[in-house]
Amino acid sequence: MNVKIKNFVTMNIGCILLSVGIYFFKIPNGFATGGVTGIGTILGQISPVTPAVWIWILNITLLVLGFLFLGRKNCIKTIYCSMFYSAITFLFELFIPLSTPLTNQPFLELTYAMFLTSVGSAIIFNSDASSGGTDIAALILKKYTDIDVGKSLLAVDFVVAASSFFVFNVQTGLFSLLGLCAKAFLVDVVIENLHTCKYFVIITTKREEISKYIIETLRHGATVGLAIGEYTKDERTMIHTVCKRIEAIRLRKKIKEIDPGAFIIVTTSSEIIGRGFRGV
Repeated sequence: MNVKIKNFVTMNIGCILLSVGIYFFKIPNGFATGGVTGIGTILGQISPVTPAVWIWILNITLLVLGFLFLGRKNCIKTIYCSMFYSAITFLFELFIPLSTPLTNQPFLELTYAMFLTSVGSAIIFNSDASSGGTDIAALILKKYTDIDVGKSLLAVDFVVAASSFFVFNVQTGLFSLLGLCAKAFLVDVVIENLHTCKYFVIITTKREEISKYIIETLRHGATVGLAIGEYTKDERTMIHTVCKRIEAIRLRKKIKEIDPGAFIIVTTSSEIIGRGFRGV
């Protein structure tokens, strides 16, 4: 599949997961964990305008501010994702109206709310885009002030989450704060797992066969060097290569088939930058 098409498809999947988490799990329970969706959930409770419409209004407002203060460069994907997930949330509200939560298990619903939105956001970020919202506010602050953006946004999110104590009830407020804490690291964890790769160091006497498999079958490069065992004084070849997590099992199995006596070191890397993996 063409890289651009693949990127577009995954970006849309991320937006859909984000919308499902927001509409079916966050909004019905009043989970205001910060950001545009949290503000929209709060405003939807205290005004006649629904949360989905508030989310759309807030996203459009922030996008206009982003366009005015940050310019057009690299904004296309953010505009698309912001409008697409807002539109999906609005369509859910229009065609699948919910007046109560799906279940009577708020912790279960919080788990799904955080999981779906975190995975959706991570997929969008992984596509070199963002869902807009407070991300745009952060970029404006970063450009024009010396304010610590991370702490400022966390403070705003905390205020939004804390307000659910007064707008909804104590239980909802506690769940919102718990969701805010989970959100603080879940997106990063998901992104790291999406980029997880395996780094192989192979000490072998079958250099040509193993290198051929890596290059011709896995389509990855390899770096080769001479290794001398200090104990035995035997000469071996040391092959260095990296591959995606799904390819690691195949490579390990193939090495053992070619050279049962090979010594293999496999470590996990959160990100590989270079040809065949990620650009700089």
